[in-house]
Amino acid sequence: MQNALAVITVVVVGLMVGVEFTVAVFINPILDRLPNDGGVHARSAGARILGRIMPFWYIGSVVLGSVWAAVGWGGAGAPLVATGTALLVLSVVMSVLLLVPINKRVATWTREGVPADWKQQVGRWDRLHYLRVGIIVSAFALFAVALV
Repeated sequence: MQNALAVITVVVVGLMVGVEFTVAVFINPILDRLPNDGGVHARSAGARILGRIMPFWYIGSVVLGSVWAAVGWGGAGAPLVATGTALLVLSVVMSVLLLVPINKRVATWTREGVPADWKQQVGRWDRLHYLRVGIIVSAFALFAVALV
């Protein structure tokens, strides 16, 4: 049971890390290179779609990490799992306080309604997102080490 939980947690968190890493390193830089500010509209669509899915993924990852930490308490990898879970909690708090407000604004943008400072807003989101990706990659690494 504990081994299955550990594997499921690592897979779920690993897939989340892959999505967030891809957004940070590939998708958004590609969108930013589109002509005529076309990327801002794609970012808006992405904000709407991922804004609906990612909260469940983040919270689900925290729940899985928490259950794994509780079930494995006292075991060799328990401190790694607890620390990884704490990092995921930090990423959720950071998301709610810093990234979600920007994301909600971006999700409402249309061709007719893009604010003048949109580049600054998405630049701030990108910088915060890079930090969040670093945090969740660290959590994933701790989970992976705890698994082996």
